[in-house]
Amino acid sequence: MTGAAQEPAIGPVLGAASGLGRTAALGAASGLGRTAALAVACARDLTRHAAEHRDLFPERPFDPGFFHSLGLVSAFGSPGATVDGLRPVGRASLWVFAADLLIDHVAKTREEVTALVAECLAVAAGAEPATPVTRFLAGLRDHAAAGTGTLGADPRWRDQLARMLTAMAAEWDWRAGDVRIGLDDYLANAGSCGSSFVNLTHWLATGDDWTRAHLDEVRAAGDEAQRYLRLLNDLTTYDREARWGDANALTLGADRDEVTRRMAGHAGTAAELIGGLRGPSPATALYLERQLGFNTGFYGVSDYWGEL
Repeated sequence: MTGAAQEPAIGPVLGAASGLGRTAALGAASGLGRTAALAVACARDLTRHAAEHRDLFPERPFDPGFFHSLGLVSAFGSPGATVDGLRPVGRASLWVFAADLLIDHVAKTREEVTALVAECLAVAAGAEPATPVTRFLAGLRDHAAAGTGTLGADPRWRDQLARMLTAMAAEWDWRAGDVRIGLDDYLANAGSCGSSFVNLTHWLATGDDWTRAHLDEVRAAGDEAQRYLRLLNDLTTYDREARWGDANALTLGADRDEVTRRMAGHAGTAAELIGGLRGPSPATALYLERQLGFNTGFYGVSDYWGEL
């Protein structure tokens, strides 16, 4: 079942529902209902894909709530999309979590981390995959992208992947060395959370013409949003990350008040940059705004990860 297959039925449904009236509450509920249904369909699609790569997704920490969380963030970021249209962004998110688990909690030595990064970058550049994580990545690499044919054929996609994996490896070093990191250095490494990689995957695969032609401008807004989201995650998941031994601004020595102030600054800058996108690409601006808004609300209540 795909979102595209479900779309034709909506017209008659809305026509029949017109008898309920056209109140603001009804319109808002109808929109939320469609977005929630899209999220459920995305979650089911992600669950099926994870089952094809079972070795990467143990039940702990990849519980059912994890897949529903990814479905929700995908759908709320692009509420007018279909399941097919959200497949690249959803699978990129799924792969980021798998790679993060391997580097943070499976790799026992720096040599293992280095080898994993090298294998992933080689496959992104066209090499044949030989491990579960690189087989998943190869499927993402070969996904269609406007202009270059596939995601992997675009050097910007490969470069963003390299930045993310290099940042994840740096966090491994921080934990292993039990070091304290200043917020400037920490935020320079914010690509470890994968937000900018996921965003770029989405824009290359499904972005409008203006977005793809102005990716430097669009990515700058996304990078600023990523810095906000990195600190939001650190504030709201501190207890869990401290238990797991994950890198976190607070566990690495930052003061909570300083983190909160920096978050406010990044939120303001992100809003300015996103505002500049609204005229030429309303969908791209909406995507980033809704990513910020959704995660701000979501992290106040829950977390993407299940229990380790």
